[in-house]
Amino acid sequence: MADNEFGYTRWGMDWVRLAEPLRQTRPDPLLPRARSIARNNGVRTETEGRIVRSHIHRGGQASITHIELAPLSRPAVTALATIVGTEPTMPTDDMYSAAMDAGVSVAPEPAAIDCSCTARTARCVHVLATFYELARQVDENPRFGLDLQGYGRDPAPDDSAPPTESPRWIALNTVDPAQFFEA
Repeated sequence: MADNEFGYTRWGMDWVRLAEPLRQTRPDPLLPRARSIARNNGVRTETEGRIVRSHIHRGGQASITHIELAPLSRPAVTALATIVGTEPTMPTDDMYSAAMDAGVSVAPEPAAIDCSCTARTARCVHVLATFYELARQVDENPRFGLDLQGYGRDPAPDDSAPPTESPRWIALNTVDPAQFFEA
């Protein structure tokens, strides 16, 4: 096993990059705590399609984190099918290199992130710990990382149209009380 405890495969390193982006210019003080939580099995994850729900208990605090991942595009799925195949095989680092050489990005892209903690940010310690835990799971089974992005399911219908995201909150003054409440 390599020296890195998270992201020791090329597939898992893409997930570590969600917590430690290369464009970051200064150290994030939450990263050591997030790694500690993930290292000590403090993150319990459940997956349902492209949605990851994690439960994190630290002391007297409990948080639930939801991460929804953007699906792989149709061209990416088509290219990956020729490289990785449709059979449930274990993707290797050579397959990762072949995908990169073919111009296919297999790096995950979160479509939506939410945490129940009081930080109210997309980069709280719970979200970062979840990224590290997912990196560990993808290191053990790289196919899991592809499955989380919708590989093996129906691909996105059209790559040219950007995904429409429903608003997380709506303004209270936009709700019509006559239609909202039934009399």
